[in-house]
Amino acid sequence: MSQSNVVDPHVLLVDDDESLLRLMAIRLKGEGYNVQCAGGGKEALRLINTQNFDVVLSDLRMPGLDGLSLFEEIMGLGKDVPVILMTAHGTIQDAVEATQRGVFGFLTKPIDHVELRSLMEKAVSQSQGAQVGQWCEKIITRSMQMEQLLDQAYRVAKRDVSVLISGASGTGKELLASAIHKASKRAEKAFVVINCGALPENLLESEFFGHTKGSFTVAINEHKGLFREADGGTLFLDEIGDMPIPLQIKLLRALKEQTIRSIVSSKPIPIDARIISATHKNLHKEMEKDNFREDL
Repeated sequence: MSQSNVVDPHVLLVDDDESLLRLMAIRLKGEGYNVQCAGGGKEALRLINTQNFDVVLSDLRMPGLDGLSLFEEIMGLGKDVPVILMTAHGTIQDAVEATQRGVFGFLTKPIDHVELRSLMEKAVSQSQGAQVGQWCEKIITRSMQMEQLLDQAYRVAKRDVSVLISGASGTGKELLASAIHKASKRAEKAFVVINCGALPENLLESEFFGHTKGSFTVAINEHKGLFREADGGTLFLDEIGDMPIPLQIKLLRALKEQTIRSIVSSKPIPIDARIISATHKNLHKEMEKDNFREDL
């Protein structure tokens, strides 16, 4: 394992199978990790309450407190530590559910050595990078309130959920959105920005969903759209409160179905982009005026 920017990574290894726990500990120590073992979720939680770890590597199915419940407990404590889950009975559904809830990674037993090494290096890099503030280095503040906001933003970044940032114009909402992207598992993919109030509705729809060549008068070339440009990464919707209602409906459908259709096309295209939105408006008041959909 490369040690260029990682010093003594501290790993908590959790498994109720004592023999597997011992073998995994030997493997990780051989890679240069400082390993501490726990024979179950409750024991792991006690250690996490008293020590700091760079990564938690846990079995998914354990009696008492299982791996996913352990992850939820860790998040509840406000501990910003990547959690990787392992299972001998993994399904695609298990992996999807775990990652949607914010788990860093998912490994199926028997553990592939190369896959384990790669995932551990990424997790440690993210963990130690976040500790020194690399994810938010462009945000300069001495405000205790802002420090608390950044702490909250970092925890939110670990969960692959949509985020809304509210604040007056010029307060750095895009900087905060970019920082959340950098602290997330999507950091290596694109961070795509669009101002929802800067374009008329027809052009905004084309920007979002794309169009084929000749689909309208000025469509002289194919445009794949911002959702596809942000595939695997983050799409930042600045001033979402200015988005026209008809486009809000189309956006809502795309997010629910996780597919889009380019203009004048009926072919569904799968999408995978995290949505971060920002607005200077009071969206609750906009909802009361029927200017913004409550279900969006």
